[in-house]
Amino acid sequence: MDSLKTSPAPDQARAGTEQGPSRPDGRRSTWLLISLLGGMFLGNVDIAVVNVAIPSIRDRLHASGGELELIVSGYTLAYAMLLITGARLGEIRGRRRTYLFGLAVFTLSSLACGLAPDSTSLVGARVVQGLGAALMVSQVLTGIQVNFEGAARRRALGTYTGVLGVSSVIGQALGGVLVSADILGMGWRPIFLINVPIGIALFVTSYTFLPADESVGQKKLDLRGVGLLSLALFLLVTPLVLGQDEGWPLWTWVSLIASVPVFALFVGVERAIARRGGDPLMNVSLLARRQIALALVSQGATRAGYFALLFVLAIYLQQGLGKSAVYAGLVPIAWVATFALVGPVLGRTGPRIRKLAAPVGGLLMAVAFAGVAAGAQSTGWLIVLLGIGGVGYGAAFSGTLARLTDSVEARYAPDVSGLFNTTLQVGGTMGVAVFGTVYLGLVEHSGDPRDAFSTTNAVLALVSLAASALIALAGKAEAANKPAQS
Repeated sequence: MDSLKTSPAPDQARAGTEQGPSRPDGRRSTWLLISLLGGMFLGNVDIAVVNVAIPSIRDRLHASGGELELIVSGYTLAYAMLLITGARLGEIRGRRRTYLFGLAVFTLSSLACGLAPDSTSLVGARVVQGLGAALMVSQVLTGIQVNFEGAARRRALGTYTGVLGVSSVIGQALGGVLVSADILGMGWRPIFLINVPIGIALFVTSYTFLPADESVGQKKLDLRGVGLLSLALFLLVTPLVLGQDEGWPLWTWVSLIASVPVFALFVGVERAIARRGGDPLMNVSLLARRQIALALVSQGATRAGYFALLFVLAIYLQQGLGKSAVYAGLVPIAWVATFALVGPVLGRTGPRIRKLAAPVGGLLMAVAFAGVAAGAQSTGWLIVLLGIGGVGYGAAFSGTLARLTDSVEARYAPDVSGLFNTTLQVGGTMGVAVFGTVYLGLVEHSGDPRDAFSTTNAVLALVSLAASALIALAGKAEAANKPAQS
């Protein structure tokens, strides 16, 4: 049976490996996966759900434009900054304990968001909510990699991809439904309050089915690494989140440039700690593995293309073509829905198909973007091409994730989880910032939204081709390294 590996309890770990870890039945493994993916689902939904509620929040709390930006971006910033640290905390303090703590923080802060009396309180609660989400989500990939193996891991990763896609759709749809329903005259508040009963139920399930933490030994959290990495990510992500609305003032460029030496200092400090035999926050030696670095850059590029498309398409359809918000919200579902379907399917295919999935996925994304750039922009063509793009992104996402988890030793699971999730957040934020600016700049220069949309998609097609080439090179590097590692 290759379905599940469970972490041994402390007494089992001390007893050695003579009997090996016990393996729960299929029912328990299913609930374990539900528990892990439930936290990721909640964390991802709350990235999107607030966007629809912003007008209601503005009207009822009389929030300023800056406060509204922080209500949306405060969550994203806190979430992105803590993913790598959260993964390491799980290794040091125990994955189960860290996950449950993050879930409790997320649930309580959701209650605080729903009851917030003013916009300042809501901003603070959203930041705490993002911290809780990061602590949860950073344990998910590690939990899958450590607890599942073989075909069961591939199926679990496929389900992970599907849940990620479905949660994006539900986040958009749920926000609109709850705000429009105006339950008990509460306006936007139910979008947060609904997390409370779901969070409580998930806490009970997770407490019951997540494996007990192993003995965590004497490892300590690298606080200097935490500080440097948090500062570097703050300097990088903050201008990406706020720069476009602010018109890219000088401070945004200073912040972006300043992030580079801080990242370099972080890498230097982590290498020094590793050389001394200490416990670095992140094993940066992983990034020296060519296949890992190329795979992460490729995934960042495809994520940037996906988020850029969602952002630019919404503006183009509404401001460029005068379509309704409902229309603009429904059309991208073709992409998100097909993305959600690909992961579970690939999880059941053979090794040859899985190896080809990521580079072929990048090519399919390029085909979709190129088709839109060539002028296929009617409703029918958009739905078809977005569906092709969703299949491509699903294949690229699932294929890259499978390569990363299969090619890295289990002891590096926290590093892979932190790096992969941070890459997703930074890549998506960068896609919106860069390509949103490109599209809006082209519209302002030419006055023709259709030409601007076509040009932007042409550039996205080139980015997707580059991502496909990078993941193909990663595959070659991995194959070349196998003899050396064996």
